[in-house]
Amino acid sequence: MTFAEFWPTYVLAHRKPATRAFHAVSSVAPFVFGGLAVATRSAWWLLAIPVAAYGTAWFSHFFIEHNRPATFDHALLSLMGDYKMLGLMLAGRMGAEVMRAEAGRAEAGPAVRDRVAAE
Repeated sequence: MTFAEFWPTYVLAHRKPATRAFHAVSSVAPFVFGGLAVATRSAWWLLAIPVAAYGTAWFSHFFIEHNRPATFDHALLSLMGDYKMLGLMLAGRMGAEVMRAEAGRAEAGPAVRDRVAAE
């Protein structure tokens, strides 16, 4: 699967603004904790990176979006999606991207809607 093929499914799995906000935190956390590890010369901060990054994002899927994190099936594509989404959020364009993905799914017909719902 290419990233271009994956992206609409990724977007549809992040429809709610709260989910996207949790993902923004999880995307920035590795850099903050990495900086803290260097500044304090403590590797303990490095151990917190996966917990902060994945835990925050997965929480949003399980308790806000009520879907399965894409990381489970497409780890690298999902990571790429996280940072593309963060960039679009910072540019104020992610809401429009969600509407575009929803419109594309509606135009694709029932077979595609059913496949996306299953993912």
